[in-house]
Amino acid sequence: MHRRRARRRHADRGGVTMDSRIMTALGDRVLTLGPQPAADSPYKHFKLTRDADGVAWLLFDRADASANTLSSDVMEEFDAVLAAIETERPAGLVIRSAKPSGFIAGADVNEFRGASDPEMVETRIRAAHAVVDHLEALRLPTVAVIHGFCLGGGLEIALACQSRIAIEGARFGFPEVMLGLHPGLGGTARFTALVNPTQSMALMLTGRTIDARRAKSLGLVDTVTQERHVRGAVKDVLFGRLKRAKPGLLTRAANLGPVRGLLAKRMRSEAAKAAPREHYPAPYALIDLWETHGDSKAAMLAAEQASFAKLMVTPTAQNLIRVFFLREQMKKAAGAGNAVKHVHVIGAGAMGGDIAAWCAGQGLRVSLADMKAEPIAGAVKRAAELYGKIIRKPTEVRDALDRLIPDMDGEGVRNADLVIEAVPEKLELKQKVYAGLEPKMKPGAILATNTSSIPLQDLRTTLARPDRLVGLHFFNPVSRLQLVEVVSHDGNDAQVLREALAFVGAIDRLPLAVKSSPGFLVNRALTLYMLEAMVMLDEKIDQRLIDAAAEQFGMPMGPIELADQVGLDICLDVGDMLRTKFGDLLPPTPAWLREKVAKGELGRKTGRGFYTWKDGKAEKVPLPETGPRVTDQMIDRLVLPMSNVCVAALREGIVEDPDAVDGAMIFGTGYAPFRGGPLNYARTRGVDNVVSTLRELADRFGGRFAPDPGWDNLK
Repeated sequence: MHRRRARRRHADRGGVTMDSRIMTALGDRVLTLGPQPAADSPYKHFKLTRDADGVAWLLFDRADASANTLSSDVMEEFDAVLAAIETERPAGLVIRSAKPSGFIAGADVNEFRGASDPEMVETRIRAAHAVVDHLEALRLPTVAVIHGFCLGGGLEIALACQSRIAIEGARFGFPEVMLGLHPGLGGTARFTALVNPTQSMALMLTGRTIDARRAKSLGLVDTVTQERHVRGAVKDVLFGRLKRAKPGLLTRAANLGPVRGLLAKRMRSEAAKAAPREHYPAPYALIDLWETHGDSKAAMLAAEQASFAKLMVTPTAQNLIRVFFLREQMKKAAGAGNAVKHVHVIGAGAMGGDIAAWCAGQGLRVSLADMKAEPIAGAVKRAAELYGKIIRKPTEVRDALDRLIPDMDGEGVRNADLVIEAVPEKLELKQKVYAGLEPKMKPGAILATNTSSIPLQDLRTTLARPDRLVGLHFFNPVSRLQLVEVVSHDGNDAQVLREALAFVGAIDRLPLAVKSSPGFLVNRALTLYMLEAMVMLDEKIDQRLIDAAAEQFGMPMGPIELADQVGLDICLDVGDMLRTKFGDLLPPTPAWLREKVAKGELGRKTGRGFYTWKDGKAEKVPLPETGPRVTDQMIDRLVLPMSNVCVAALREGIVEDPDAVDGAMIFGTGYAPFRGGPLNYARTRGVDNVVSTLRELADRFGGRFAPDPGWDNLK
């Protein structure tokens, strides 16, 4: 679902997959692939051999690709291979990937783009189903040997085999929900029949992955082994010496009608907490599918095809597929050849400490400097908590903490390839820090500021080497928001910018190249969103209703709650700074907001802002059943200025690429992913409609809504 997007992706010439942590860590794996295949294989994507026991080894090795994905031509050839195997009648069949990166990383998402005819989609899915059914129907023992990632369609191929052997380190999952879909190659029926639906449905509904040990405990795989024991494990499975995982009594009971109805009701209420049905239909379609057909495999397989095809052509799925490719595009913009090995971070507050922790978690050596010991200790504590959640092995948690070096004396700057300054947003303070830093930096090092608002033109004035200053603007929380704005100024060295982009890619973040301007792109847009909400409060509109309007549109949280999260003092400072540049294009700041800040009611960090905060959560009393309701005008006042700013940033040359603008707003703010970004939303709604609505709002509420001249170029 839309908030659970901490997954990394991968694209290459031979197809685009739904997940790709698979590429680098497993690159040196030596695989047990059975007998040496003949050089003149009749197949493009497969190699078929037979060992001394008469067992056929089918190696999937998609041509011109570093990962195996399932496309129409791959499935067609797979069917031909299965027909040949049927004729030859070997003693058994082993299916393996010849790619070090993993088993099969899912469907080739390229084939999902632009689908608009559900009947055509269903025809293609039916053909693919026939191939998977063909595999399942083979009258000989079949086993999938799985290393690396086994996702989506790849897991559905494995489920059609009689047995599954997992290599330690393998990971399993159905990420289709991230694309607004559910499994479409029989996975809905085969997975729920094999594994207790409370667990199998939860995995499909969230898109989470599980490791080999968890897969074994659930009964998804029959055994977990090491690569060197593959041959022995294959013999044990094929010749009946290993007990196969079979559905237990609870699994069978959970698939019975009365229990399904009860469980389905609970699943819907859980799904509604994360993804409303009107915006994200896939989870509910999956629950309906299982509730209706969970006791009949044949009926569920048939119904899955129609349901998948119907979802594929929804705006939600097509926009989420668009978002998937936006991520790929932004990853490619990072380029390769990261030269940064040691990062020195100055300022161990919330942002600096979390940036340092993230970089150390990604394998870099990090020295963290601050004037006081307490912030550094707090940053290390938060790092340990983060690593406990995102790193699986305790030894790797220890190694990451070892790479995060407290540095009270600031000596790490001398050896750092990249110095990131994250001190408070005061120009004089930053310039004072730079004056002490620059003489100590090694000649090729980059100096980066995490400023969210101060133009780099102002920061560079005191530097001897202004060409090596860039902005690296991370977003809070660093571990969850993937965007980093890479900010340039007129005097930058082009190579420095390339190195900064490559660094961002190397730490698994998505870079957006922006030219320095107040607020850059994202903060400029978000400030309008939050300040307009303040004006609406001034008009005596209930703050819960304002937040509800934004959430109804699909934003992850409303602007009032967001302002509390960011800190009302920061909102005020950024608003004042932007107003010096943009004047009346920004909503006015109400006097009571300054009073609130003066009283120390700053939001989440002080426990009180617009909401009272406890344990990191805003306490909200539900809106009364009767009374004012969300209107279209409320939604337009909050979201259309964001689209307007994005158009202005393009016109001004702050950002060059409209697609990157949409990606930045999604990955930096959580802007409703199912709408495909603020520019895509405007195009879908109709540029003329958006412009005329902005004019109406300007007539009623003031010139800040005036449509930017850049709209003429967006048509």
